[in-house]
Amino acid sequence: MKNLNALLMLAFLAVTAPIFAQATQEKAKNEVKTKKDGTPDKRYAENKKLKKDGTPDKRYNENKNLKKDGTPDKRYKTSKAADSEKAGKKN
Repeated sequence: MKNLNALLMLAFLAVTAPIFAQATQEKAKNEVKTKKDGTPDKRYAENKKLKKDGTPDKRYNENKNLKKDGTPDKRYKTSKAADSEKAGKKN
């Protein structure tokens, strides 16, 4: 009987684990405001420098070293310098 209870508990946790994992994810910091057809609405400031598919437009200087999701790309020195300054300050 103890083994049956343990197996049922294990099965329950295996089924519910993905649900709990989804509930704890952080929301994206830049939610793109879109029109009815799904394209970004250019009236909002955060969408002015995005392409129609919502990715950063590389023609603008502040978007040069960003990944498609809008986070800084660590391969470039400008992104590394900002992170290393934060790590160096321990006072």
